[in-house]
This record gives sequence, structure tokens and C-alpha cells, in this order.
Amino acid sequence: MKLKIGDPAPMFIATATDGRTIRLSDYLGRKLVLYFYPMDDTPGCTKQACSLRDHHGEIRDRGAAVLGVSTQDAESHQRFTAKHQINFPLLADTDSAIGKAYGAIGGSGMIGAAINLLGMANRITFIIDESGHIAHIIDKPDCANHAEEVLNLL
Repeated sequence: MKLKIGDPAPMFIATATDGRTIRLSDYLGRKLVLYFYPMDDTPGCTKQACSLRDHHGEIRDRGAAVLGVSTQDAESHQRFTAKHQINFPLLADTDSAIGKAYGAIGGSGMIGAAINLLGMANRITFIIDESGHIAHIIDKPDCANHAEEVLNLL
């Protein structure tokens, strides 16, 4: 199922970098930038996370929180966070349940099939509004300038 703007964001529960349990419902009443990425500490994923890190204050000032999601475990996220001083939570989607609910796992074509075989999420960002609905979808993020793309939509 492919989500569209205006759809309710699928609910989720996941473990964050610091071990906390995070739910989508924790963010109702504020905007949420929920971004899916393939793998910790790879070049594109690092650029994307660092872009969001460097502009996190501006994003927060516009009333939004940021969560990153990939299929690596919390320990991998902790190493990635420490190495690059990531200042927002990363969620461990080890069973791919969140990615599947958001359509970030799967896809068509040979690249989608290869990514699925490797158990990685596709790179896609959802901006969820205060009521829990999809407000914007960035399906081909510019990793190095992703925060600017997000800020233009908040």
C-alpha cells in the first residue's frame, strides 16, 4: 500500500537510540519528520542524518520533531549516533514492521527487489501533521540538502 498526502500515518511503537520506547502517538499535537534510510554509517545516509542534525534547531523551531528509521538494531544506531553526534532519535525497525506500514520496505523494479533482499528500507521522508496525517512525502530526498527540503515544507 502506498501512502498519500492526507492519509492517516500508520501507528508504530519502536525502540529508540537511547532505549526508550517511542510511539507515533507521542507526537500527536506537533509535526513529525519521519525519515526512512537504508543503513547506518553509509555515505548517503550519513549525509542525510548530518543535514538534519545541522538544522535540527530550525526544524524544532518550526514545531517539528525528527525521527530516523532503519532496519539496523539499537546498538548500530547508538554507534552511528555517537560517531556523528546525531541529535535526534533513530528507531530500530528490526522486523521491518514500520517500514512495511509506510511503504518504505518494498517497491518495484530491480533496485527495490535488491533492497528488499538485503532487508533495507528505501530512502523516503514523511512529514506528519499535528493530527497524525501525512502532510508531505519526499520520495527522492537530496541527502546532502535534506534538511532544507524539509524546512521548505514545514
